[in-house]
Amino acid sequence: MAKPKGTLSGEKRSKLALTVSFAIISVVYLLPILIVLMNSFKSNGAINTATFALPTGDSFMGLKNYIKGMTFGNYPFLKSVGYSFFITIVSSALILLCCSMAAWYIARVGSLICKIVYYLCVFSMVVPFQMVMFTLSKTADKLYLDTPWTIPVVYLGFGAGLAIFMFAGFVKSIPLEIEEAAAIDGCGPVRTYFKVVLPMLKPTLISVGVLEIMWVWNDYLLPYLVLDINEYRTIPIHIQYLQGSYGTVDLGATMALILMSIVPVIIFYLICQKYIIKGVAAGAVKG
Repeated sequence: MAKPKGTLSGEKRSKLALTVSFAIISVVYLLPILIVLMNSFKSNGAINTATFALPTGDSFMGLKNYIKGMTFGNYPFLKSVGYSFFITIVSSALILLCCSMAAWYIARVGSLICKIVYYLCVFSMVVPFQMVMFTLSKTADKLYLDTPWTIPVVYLGFGAGLAIFMFAGFVKSIPLEIEEAAAIDGCGPVRTYFKVVLPMLKPTLISVGVLEIMWVWNDYLLPYLVLDINEYRTIPIHIQYLQGSYGTVDLGATMALILMSIVPVIIFYLICQKYIIKGVAAGAVKG
């Protein structure tokens, strides 16, 4: 019997319901960002009394909050931006290079020691940071890892768990015959890694890189514990110290700096999001 025109099949109805559901979830996730965006153009009084209202003629501040946030206090905001960029780029590069090489060795050698190291890395993913933060702070101070030039080593240790887990899963899916052919052609281990293995790791490299960059860029607690905050401040620490006399906080300027700090990582994520799915799926072929 032919279906009446204008009616939806069960499959189409389910797809429509999923589309509507995901649209609602997307709006819920975007709502905090929209609230920050609105309040970054409002006065402090309007933020306190009408947080969810759009800026009006009386409450609209234009770019004053952005200018005030960038010029507030004695510590330059651009200096914090520079430290955040340096720490994020160097830490992510160290994690990608060192962890991909370690994962390749672990996956190919497969000895008892390699398996122990692998499972220790996986176990580190479930250890709460709060359990080790005080010990970490004291150790970093004794080893002189308390500067922006050395803190990437600390990030390497904390980011190794997820990175090695994903890289090792992808390396196991690469046919060993490719590396054996490179060895026959005269390639040593180092040359085989950089000429053969590393190019094939591109999907996982991009996905791990995006995740690590977002983590390091937004991280507040680790730099706060390790760095001398009077001399070195990343963007999250700079925003935390956006206070006036008697501890008062300029909410408008704070919202402006928060928006400026999240826009770069949002743009970066939107550009690279398709590679995250490919990398996670590729790394999950063989775990």
